[in-house]
Amino acid sequence: MKDHIVTAFDTELKSLAHSIEEMGTLARQSVMIAVGALDLRSPDLAGQVTAIDEQIDALQREIEESGILVIARRQPVAFDLREVVCALRISNDIERIGDLANNIAKRVVALGKTPAPHPLVSGLEGLSALVVERLDLVLEAFVARDPDKALGIWSSDTSVDDLYTSVFRGILTYMMEDPRNITPCTQLVFVAKNLERIGDHVSNIAEAVHYAATGALLDEPRPGHADAVGEPEVVAG
Repeated sequence: MKDHIVTAFDTELKSLAHSIEEMGTLARQSVMIAVGALDLRSPDLAGQVTAIDEQIDALQREIEESGILVIARRQPVAFDLREVVCALRISNDIERIGDLANNIAKRVVALGKTPAPHPLVSGLEGLSALVVERLDLVLEAFVARDPDKALGIWSSDTSVDDLYTSVFRGILTYMMEDPRNITPCTQLVFVAKNLERIGDHVSNIAEAVHYAATGALLDEPRPGHADAVGEPEVVAG
């Protein structure tokens, strides 16, 4: 009977992990499609992001319900409890990534056919590529339960912040040089900020993976933060 209970519990944990991986894959797609829609000025692509966000939201709700049931039924302790808590934390961060990608898609719709300076779009594509690369790495760390890889991702958060700051200042320069750039560049500022916030959620996931594997909280402040450039916080919606 005990072996049966342990096997059932393992199955439930694996199911949670699989759902997290599925959420991560969808979030990755949503970011790439949203930035691709910006480059192509494609409202159809932007609409795909909204559909993906709905899938991510549904998975997040399933994970939350399953995680709560696992805790109530199994009353896990130590490592097993951390696994469940980790899944709940990570699903919340991935859900936020989906929201932020959807917000980028909304900026694409707001831009319409208004021309935006190509160098700025290229800079945003570079920032997006870095964010997606780090998302891939943190999901690998989650699958492998690799605390060292997770810590490395968490510790190098400044790579996103530094690139974001560079892109943000480039956008401001274009706005100051020509008033006609103000409208499209305002939308690009929001795109850049959403990408930076996605980077923050990747770091949150890395912190959760490290905690699940080691039981140790990362108490020291996260290295660097992009808000030093002084732009307003962006709320996805």
